[in-house]
Amino acid sequence: MTFFNASEPLIRCKQEHLDVQDREGLLQLRWQIGNITLFSGFYTRIDQTFLLWGLVTAGIFFTAQFFPISWSFQAILWSSLTLIGTAGMAVLTLFWVRVERVSWILYSWAILMITGLVLTDCSIFAGWGSLLLHLCDLWLGLSAIGYLLTGLGLRSRTFLLSGLTHLFSIPLLTFVAPWQYLTTGIIMAGCLLLLSELQWDMRPPIDNTLLSAEQKEFNRIQQQLRQSGAIVSK
Repeated sequence: MTFFNASEPLIRCKQEHLDVQDREGLLQLRWQIGNITLFSGFYTRIDQTFLLWGLVTAGIFFTAQFFPISWSFQAILWSSLTLIGTAGMAVLTLFWVRVERVSWILYSWAILMITGLVLTDCSIFAGWGSLLLHLCDLWLGLSAIGYLLTGLGLRSRTFLLSGLTHLFSIPLLTFVAPWQYLTTGIIMAGCLLLLSELQWDMRPPIDNTLLSAEQKEFNRIQQQLRQSGAIVSK
């Protein structure tokens, strides 16, 4: 048995047959004008977390790049957005990570975000000049660690590649120094939005005592439907 689920592609269109933990808090959107559908999609709470962090990340780094606001005010803004993102992540993902038995991934991301927040604020308010010059490196590095841990926890090649993308982007910032905040924002927010719109690979479903017998049976049927759909698509 391989560590990764090789039967699944790295990314693909979202699967329609969702398990109980994915249907919890499912957000369905449909925008149309008359009989013309402009957009139709659905977002699990994990997808919603990616969207939330994507918006937070874009707001932080695009503001730093384009708006001549004092670093002190930006620190307050970044701190507020990061705390909102961290709290929202915890609320949205708690049930899912418990069912999937990867609560430690949630705690790891929370620790990484709070660590980054503290270091960023210290660089601004305590005058840590050398760190202030490398805030983009810091956040790309912390995100890389989070993605790599997530990839190992979920046995997902997609998250591992996301982590490596963030990691290998750090030395590239030297070549785009005047636009490093914009570049960092595009990389971080871009990965998050991509993950929210597509289905990523992970290990096969596991049994969990948090679910009732009916919920386990529902998940079993959904898994069979996904497998039969994959066979048909091939």
